[in-house]
Amino acid sequence: MFEERRRRRAIQRVQPGNGRPLKRFRWWQPLTRALFYLPLHTDDGRRLVYAVDVNHVRRFFSEDGKGKAHLYLDGRHHAESALPAVFPVQGGTIDVAVTAFGLRRCHYVTTEWSEHQLIPDRRSGEGRRAYLDRERPALSRLISFVSLILLVIPLLLLIPQLIEVAFKFPPVFERFGNFTSPVRLPVWLNITLALGAAAAAWERALRLRYNWLLDSMAKG
Repeated sequence: MFEERRRRRAIQRVQPGNGRPLKRFRWWQPLTRALFYLPLHTDDGRRLVYAVDVNHVRRFFSEDGKGKAHLYLDGRHHAESALPAVFPVQGGTIDVAVTAFGLRRCHYVTTEWSEHQLIPDRRSGEGRRAYLDRERPALSRLISFVSLILLVIPLLLLIPQLIEVAFKFPPVFERFGNFTSPVRLPVWLNITLALGAAAAAWERALRLRYNWLLDSMAKG
């Protein structure tokens, strides 16, 4: 019920497009732009190509920090919406959601509630990462594993420090006494771990992978 209300509110935010043409993905844009495609066929056999375009630079500098997603139909600007976005399309909706490091979701949801991730532009960061996964699966799995480790280690190191903070509250201190975290990291190591976690979260965003605990840790 809550999810359905959320989707209805998101659909109400959709605004009509202005018909401008979709710009080609440029070689310098893998870190600043996400572009995904969804080819569909109508009941009479006509082929439609939807495209979802998200500019991360504009998103970061927007007033709400979330920005907009733009929907194109057959190369023309069809609609736009504040993020997270739900665009009604042929046979279902396109759901778009973001993280601080990229996209966490860009899926076609049919009226039967089956989900399919859209196809990234081959020149985009997501497209290049998908190509690596297809052509070098062993290397891809290794990178994915390293990304996970780079997120888990800072989380494990943070837990005792959070416990120490919790024990400073008078009710907790009076009942359980004092607790001193055994973890004391130098500044340079904290910075290194933070940069590693950010890189890992960005790599996971290229695969549209997201975990609220792990990836929120990278955001700080």
